[in-house]
This record gives sequence, C-alpha cells and structure tokens, in this order.
Amino acid sequence: MAELLAVAAIYGGLAASARLLPAINPATTPLWPPTGLALALVMLRGYRIWPAILVGAFLPYLIADRPIVEFGSVGIGTLLAAFAGAWLIGRWSGGQQTFSTASSVAKFAIIAFAPTAMISSIIVLGGFILTNEPSLSDSLTNWSTWWLADVAGTLVIVPIVVLWATTSLRISFERSLLESIAVSVLAGIIGFVAYSPLIGGELIGSDINVLLPYRSLLGFLVLLPLMWAGLRGNRRSVATAALVFIGTAVWGFWLGNDPFPKADLDGALLSLLVLSISVSVPPLALAAAVATHQATEAHLRAVQDELNRRIERKTLALDSIRRHFQTLIEGVVDYAIFALDKEGHVTSWNNTAQKIIGYSADEIIGKHFGIFYRPDERRAGSPAHALESAIQSGKHEVEGWRIRKNGTPFFITGSVSASHDDAGNLIGFINILRDATERRDAEEKLVQAREQLAMSQKMEAIGKLTGGIAHDFNNLLMIIGGSAQIFARLLDPKLPRAIEAIQNAAKRGESLTRQLLTFSRHQHLSPTIVDLKASIKNMRTMIESSLRGNIVYNENIGDGVSPVKVDLAELELSIVNIAVNARDAMPNGGTFTLSIHAVTVDRQTGGDRAGKDFFAIALSDTGTGIPPNLLSKMFDPFFTTKEVGKGTGLGLSQVYGFAHQAGGTVTADSKVGQGTTITIYLPSSAGEQVANKGLAAARARTRQSQRQTVLVVDDSADVADVTSSLFEDLGYETVYRDSAEAALKLLEAGTKIDLVFSDIVMPGTIDGVGLAREIRSRYPNLPVALTTGYSDAAKAAPPNLKILRKPFDTEALRDFIQDVAPPKPVRPSGVSLG
Repeated sequence: MAELLAVAAIYGGLAASARLLPAINPATTPLWPPTGLALALVMLRGYRIWPAILVGAFLPYLIADRPIVEFGSVGIGTLLAAFAGAWLIGRWSGGQQTFSTASSVAKFAIIAFAPTAMISSIIVLGGFILTNEPSLSDSLTNWSTWWLADVAGTLVIVPIVVLWATTSLRISFERSLLESIAVSVLAGIIGFVAYSPLIGGELIGSDINVLLPYRSLLGFLVLLPLMWAGLRGNRRSVATAALVFIGTAVWGFWLGNDPFPKADLDGALLSLLVLSISVSVPPLALAAAVATHQATEAHLRAVQDELNRRIERKTLALDSIRRHFQTLIEGVVDYAIFALDKEGHVTSWNNTAQKIIGYSADEIIGKHFGIFYRPDERRAGSPAHALESAIQSGKHEVEGWRIRKNGTPFFITGSVSASHDDAGNLIGFINILRDATERRDAEEKLVQAREQLAMSQKMEAIGKLTGGIAHDFNNLLMIIGGSAQIFARLLDPKLPRAIEAIQNAAKRGESLTRQLLTFSRHQHLSPTIVDLKASIKNMRTMIESSLRGNIVYNENIGDGVSPVKVDLAELELSIVNIAVNARDAMPNGGTFTLSIHAVTVDRQTGGDRAGKDFFAIALSDTGTGIPPNLLSKMFDPFFTTKEVGKGTGLGLSQVYGFAHQAGGTVTADSKVGQGTTITIYLPSSAGEQVANKGLAAARARTRQSQRQTVLVVDDSADVADVTSSLFEDLGYETVYRDSAEAALKLLEAGTKIDLVFSDIVMPGTIDGVGLAREIRSRYPNLPVALTTGYSDAAKAAPPNLKILRKPFDTEALRDFIQDVAPPKPVRPSGVSLG
C-alpha cells in the first residue's frame, strides 16, 4: 500500500507539472512526462502497479476541475500505453535488460514510437474531442504533437528510471557515480549556455548574446560528454546527462528563447522533440554497445582466467605424471619406449630409444613416427596401418626392419598400444620396441651355417662318390685310349675311322673324369704363379670362339691386378665352361662381360680366409637367367637346365671344384629375364715371382737317339701294358713290376734303369709316393714320376714331385717325360744299383 501511494504521489506530481505547460502554451501535450514514467513503473514493478498509475493520472485533473471524460481518457490512455509498451518490451526487447545492447535500445525506441505513444495520444485525443469538439485539422495537429511529445518523453524518462532503479547503489557509488555527476554537470552547463533564458536578461547581461549571436548552436557540444560516457559504456551517465540537457532545453522552450521562438510554436516544438530524440537514443545505443562489449570482454577474461587456472592445475598434474612416467621409462634399459599423439607424432622419448634409434629427444619430438619405417613401407601406409590396428584391437604387435638416424637398418620386435582416457576417448599411443638385430643376425647365421654344413656334407659325399668313380673309370679309359693308339700302329689302315671313334670316346671320357675330379677337388693340379691380367687377355680368342657371332664380349680389367697361384689350364677350362653356359642362355644374342676387381672377402664368402685380399673374376651375361629355386643347385654335378643331349651338367661343377681347390670360392647371382653373374674368387699372391714358361715353350719334340729304360710300376697288368706300349712308341725300353716292393728289389739287383714311372695307388705297404721317397733317398740321381687317376695319397706328395693324370696319350706322356727327364745326346750307363 505504501508503495502504491508513493508511486501515485510521484506520478501525480509529474502529471501536475505537465499540466502547467498548457497554461503557458496551449499546444503542449499533457502526456509526455507521465507516459514515460508509467511505462518505466510497469517495467519495474509489473502490471500490479496500475492502481497507482491510474490514481496519479486522475489527481491533477480532479484538482483542476476538468471534465471526467478528459481526465479519464488521460488516465486510461496512459495506463494502456504503459501496458502495451511493457508487454512488447518484455517479449521482444528483454524487459528490464532492454538497455543492455544496442539492438535492444533500437527496439525500445521503435516500441516507444508505436504503439506506446500512439495508443496514449489517440485515447487522450479522443477524450479531448468529446469534451471540447475541436476541428478536424486541430485534432490532427494536436494528435501528432502529443504523439511526438510522448515519444520524446518515453525515450528520455524510461532509461533513467529503469537504469538507476536496477543498479546497486554500492556499485554505482564505487564505479560510476562521480562519472555520472561530472557528465551531467557538463551537459547542464552546455544546455544552460545554449538555451537558458537567464542569459540576455536582467540576471545575466546581454553582452554574452553579442559575443555569442548563435549560442543555441553550442547545444551540439553536448555530444562530447554524451559520446565520452557512451564510449565508457556508462548508460546511466548518458541517460542522466540527456535528461539534464533536455530539461534546460525545455526551460528555454517554455520561455520561447532561441531556437524555440513563440512566433513559430509548431517549429519550436518539433525542434525540441528532434533534439530530445537525438540526444537520448544514439548515445544510449552506443553506451549499450560498449557496455555489451565490456561485459563480453570481462566474461571472456573471467572464463580465460578460470581456464588458465584449470590449465595450470592440469599442467602441474600432468608435469607430475610426466616426471613419474619419464622416471619409469628411463629406468628401462633394454626397450625403446616413446609416446605418440593421435596422429602418430612423438610426444616423449626415453634414453634407450635414443641409444637404439639415434635421435635425441629434441630432434624427434613432434615428428611423425613413420620416419623409422623404410620408404617402401611408408608408401604402402604401414605406419597408419599399425595405428589403426592398435585402435581396433588395443595392441598391435610389430616385428620388422626399421631405419636408424644414420640410415642403417635394424630389426625390432615390440608393440604399439592405444591409450584412452577415463571416458574411453583415444589420447595417443605407447610404442615399446626392442633391438633384435643381433638375435636375428645370430639366427640367420645359424641357418646359413646349417645350410653351408648341409651343402658341404652333400658336396663331400658327392665328391667321394665321383672321385671313386673317376679313379676306376680312368683306368678303363687308359686301357681304351692306349689300346686305340696301339691299334693305330698295328692294324690295317682301313680301320682308322673305328680307331678314331675309340680315341674320341676316350677323350670325352677323359674330359668327363677331369670335370668330376675337379668338382670333387681330387684332381691333381699344377699351380703356378701367373699374371692374371695377361692370362685373361691371352684367353680372349679362346673365349670369343666359345661364344657366337651375335654375342658381344667385353673385358673390364683395371690396374692393380696382382698375380695369383692357379693351375692355368683349369682356370681356362672354368672360364670356357662359364662362357659356353652364357652362350646357351642367350639364343638371340646379348653381351658377355668379364671383369676383375680386388675385394676383401667376408667370413661368409672366404671362410677361414676372411679379411684376406682376393680377386673377383665376375663373368656376366644378359641371358634368360635362372629361377631362384634352381639357383642353389647350379654347382651340383649332373644338374643342368639344358635340353637332353645339350650338356652333361658338369661344367659349373668343374668351376666349383677348381675355385675351392685353388683356395677360393665361387658364387652365382641371377635374375630371371635379366641375366646371370658367376664370380670366381681367387686369393692374391702379390709379391711372388711369375713362373717362366719359356722352357716349356721351347721343348724339344724329337725322339731320343738312343733308347733308355723305364721301370713301369702298376698293380694293373692291363694298364701297365698300355703304358709300356706308349713308352716304347716314344723310343723307350720298359721293365714292368706290379708293386713298389718288387720295383725296389729290381733296383737293388743292379738292373740299369733311367726312369721310374709308377702308379700312386698300389697294394702293399708302400704306395707310389712312398716308392718315390725311397728311390730319392737311395738313388738321388734316378728320376721318378708318378701317375694316377685319383688318390688322396697324391696330397702327401712333395711339390717337386711330378704327377701325370690318367688317362694320357703319347703326346701328353712325351711332354711330361721331357719335364721330368729331358733326353740326352748320349745314353747314360744307367744307375749303378749294385
């Protein structure tokens, strides 16, 4: 009740003051101050305030004894306008918060124009028409004047009432009261100077009018304090200053001062209304916009401060967790442990990871872990696949080759695990790896060792078999070949073709057994120090003749090729065998290349000779190549990929045996459709003297002028007969014994012998090598020569003991005997054995 009475008294007083204006100026509206106050009261206290507004509107008219229709229309019009405006503002413009934003201020101004001021002016005008019956033109003029006056009153009164009523006094005093007072005083001074009726009157002299003939224009200076307050966001200061300034303008308008002359009442009133609207709405909208911006900034700062505090707390907790985690992973010395974010970038890195992979933490953190993968794996998307698999199954096991910082590969085992937060959201990955390179190398070396052992055992077994076969076969070939030569001397000349066929068969058998013996490494070699570069160049014609005309032969022999110790005939045979294979692999032509370069072999290639200097003779073709599943069988005896009848399968077997017997090895590399490379590794003999072949080249090929006696020692009578026949064909006399013991007895008996020619393998306690030792011990001047088709006993023979391989023919025997015991012009008396 007290509130209603107070509101009615205030409202009635303001309405009564408005009633004074028509007494001075009949065109002035009785509505503009009360309408704005009524709207402000309804906005603040709600619709329940209507009795106080209605009573306050009636009182001035009851006191003035006005017609009931007139004061009734004023009260009802004011109340309905306030209700309509408050409802629209509450629904469309934020209610009491309508002055919080610039858009709300604009909406408030629109609502003030219509329907608030329009409703009140229409209803009041209707009441006055019923009472006074004015003309239509006067009614329209009064309505438009009252409508605009209500708008101005609403725009000026409502903001100041609502803003000061909804603001805490404590906040006002602390923050903006002094600012509001200062702005209001400045606005009042500007209004006083521009519009006050006192200037130019009796109180204040007219000199100022002379100095300021257009002083009313100074009213525009009020925009300075209003804009300043607006830019400060102080809406109360703007509303208060606007009310003070408009009050001084109304004072000047009341007395008819410039620019509101009484002669032009409508123009003066319009100027006053425009001034009121211009001073109140734009600065208030600016202040609302700035206040909104300030509030937004303050809110954002508060939010940012809160976020910073939360981040700081989270950071402290995370740092603590990270320190504990880092302490844990640094304690692991065998595993590389590092964390990844959701995209796979490294976020943590332990010391073991740095030791294994090579990157420091500063170098790797922030980079994608795909840097550890091989380029082909990155192109195939292996890093992304590992992360996807870890996301799907929680953990992805990894095993494979990775790349260190220095570019070297290393083999790892480990896992990639997905990491989730409490809500199940993926936050990253944990990578745990272990360097398994040494273990894998050990496993691979074990596998290789097993394969090499199996290969060695296979080759040894095959070698023993082929050596045994070759030994017996050589004796057969010796009989066949030697008998063929005897037939050629004794039989009818009409049989040469058959004899030639027998001799050719014996030659092919001799070549076959030679290849078998070379493969089994039981072939007796006569190694000498040879100039490898010169020897290869001397073979050019022989190599080119082994190829076809559509095959280009290239040599690539650099400087610095030192001598090697080999059996040159076996080396030539090896190269020819490889050239023939290359020819057959290039039916449409191609290129055959022989190159020599120095190498230092590893343990896998050189075995016990690892780290020694070797020369690699690489023979490459551009042929059809060999499938990987057949590559390991290339050096097996009797293995061939050629058609039936096109090869024995012993060519590369001979190369294998020769290389190993010479102290080296041989390797093969092939790709289907690209060609094959056979590489023979021979140990270097740098610094040794190259053998002089001049003597062999100058051998005499004449028969002896006087016959000498040869003691033939062989456990096979058939072989001994053939051998004796070949010696006799060369002009020697022969004596035969079937054992070493019998031969020694013959020599002890004093028989004159010029040469002892013995087989190595014989029954009894003394073999051919033992016989040679006995003869050299007892008869130093008696030449001794040995022959064999195969025997491990030949390995025990001294280097200066000459050995002739079976089977042999007359020419081979002549050359061999001239090396052992050259012919002499006068036949010696033999060896004194007595």
